[in-house]
Amino acid sequence: MKTLRTLTVVAALLAGSLGAQTAPALAAAPVKVKNVVLVHGAWADGSSWSEVIPRLQAAGLHVTAVQNPLTSLEDSVAATRRALAQQDGPTILVAHSWGGTVISEVGTDPKVTGLVYIAARAPDAGEDFVALSQKFPTGPARAGVQEHDGFTKLSEDAFLKYFANGVDRKTAEVLYAVQEPTASSLFTGRTTAAAWHSKPSWYAVSKQDYTINPDLERFLAKRMNATTIELDAGHLSLVSQPDKVAGLILAAAGQHE
Repeated sequence: MKTLRTLTVVAALLAGSLGAQTAPALAAAPVKVKNVVLVHGAWADGSSWSEVIPRLQAAGLHVTAVQNPLTSLEDSVAATRRALAQQDGPTILVAHSWGGTVISEVGTDPKVTGLVYIAARAPDAGEDFVALSQKFPTGPARAGVQEHDGFTKLSEDAFLKYFANGVDRKTAEVLYAVQEPTASSLFTGRTTAAAWHSKPSWYAVSKQDYTINPDLERFLAKRMNATTIELDAGHLSLVSQPDKVAGLILAAAGQHE
């Protein structure tokens, strides 16, 4: 059970959000850390964190955004491990969307004290996540996936309407322009570990998500027994609601505003 102290911190940082699942016992009092590593998802790059980063830095955190190659699960895991190795102490790993697959694998590192998932995948070890996701209705963004030479991108129409819903048009157009081509095989990659079994976890569900079904997000958050908030946002809550996303990360990092 979370202590009263933890509940108070989360409530203060995330006023107006919905508190949800009880965190694992070892998350009762989050370890205060100064390092945060951010991992972006498919059809994006590190700039997708540009609204969250200054908020974390203003709170005194050392922030690193991984430029996730999206060429394979192994390559993406290696990039995050390199970033983690450069941190000088306890670190929180944060992921958006497909990036949750990466932190579920990398998060077993002893340097990692907690995991934060933002509308993200959270596979179990060896799990066929494609099969799991097919148990929930498919979001309309998927209809806009276009494949060329083994890599995929989202069409402009799908990106603006469904991937970046809730984001202002000009910002969404910039994000569309910088989207990183994503290997077609990326989504079938399977992890060998699921760090959320042993590390305290936090999850932000996007209630208006048209990319990952919100009920799938709720299922994942409940399965990992994460401290959970629900945001009235689309898939890119890290862009449209950076204050609340940063607040969740600060809570995981044991920080006080």
